[in-house]
Amino acid sequence: AITEDGGIVPSTSVGNSNVIVENAEKVIVEINLSQPMELEGIHDIYSVEKPPFTKVIPLNKTDERIGTTFIPCDINKIVAVVITDIEDKTISMAPIDDVSKRMAENLIQFLNSEIKKGRLPKNLLPIQSGVGSVANAVLSGLCKSDFENLDFYSEVLQDSVLDLIDCGKLRSASASSITISPKRLKRFYENISEYKDKIILRPQEISNHPEIIRRLGVISMNTAIEVDIFGNVNSTHLAGINMMNGIGASGDFTRNAYISIFATESTALEGRVSSIVPMVSHVDHTEHDVMVIITENGVADLRGLSPKERAQSIIENCAHNDYKEMLKDYYMR
Repeated sequence: AITEDGGIVPSTSVGNSNVIVENAEKVIVEINLSQPMELEGIHDIYSVEKPPFTKVIPLNKTDERIGTTFIPCDINKIVAVVITDIEDKTISMAPIDDVSKRMAENLIQFLNSEIKKGRLPKNLLPIQSGVGSVANAVLSGLCKSDFENLDFYSEVLQDSVLDLIDCGKLRSASASSITISPKRLKRFYENISEYKDKIILRPQEISNHPEIIRRLGVISMNTAIEVDIFGNVNSTHLAGINMMNGIGASGDFTRNAYISIFATESTALEGRVSSIVPMVSHVDHTEHDVMVIITENGVADLRGLSPKERAQSIIENCAHNDYKEMLKDYYMR
């Protein structure tokens, strides 16, 4: 939608739209009639000043609102309004398989252990999750946990977040965009009143802001293509050269998280390749930022460990049995 004063109401994604509008000389606004009007009010647009005028962003809880429900725009910038009814094109999620279920069980076990040790409250801290079928499946597994009144603070909101709302586990969800499968998108639109009170969409420079991530104590949960025995993570490149995807928000959250977690199946290509390797072919997240590795086999908590201890923990707890002896041989050499 667009207000009489030129305020632009986004649809299911904010991203960097507010920054683009601020810096644009001319603006063409697209009004998409396929989007439900009930989306109005779900957004919280707050812009960050440039140095030296930057202020502390006054966000202390995931469900707080600090901005406007629209992107402010000088009406004199707007040169045209285009009407369309093109529907969002989204990607279906892979079914949740047994491997993903075991990873979710290992995650729940780890989080419960942190609660027992007094390092996390019973309702945890705000959770962040990466994009993709594995991340979606692992997060969805929290529906079968005892956790309640969970908060979600991330860049992207996937199917699993709606699952957690549906099963009564999620109190609030803050993100920059909603990227859900076609089937769930239809349900979201049809039942938007059920979700609207729990979801807030913000600009990307707020959803991914290091200061806020650190302040909220976010538990980051992202996926890896491969992990090496030092704890370095490759999350973007296959064999070091073929780009699978971009780094997205994983770098922002991993670096600043209270606890940074990476999940991956222990093997790829039907077991022909180990996801735990001597050294990753491409580094996205260094060993200094990665705290916990989870596979279907177990959990490697790397916090406070020496390099040798990290290698032993990753090989013993996360590697597939078919590759453990080879990795141990490399470690000994």
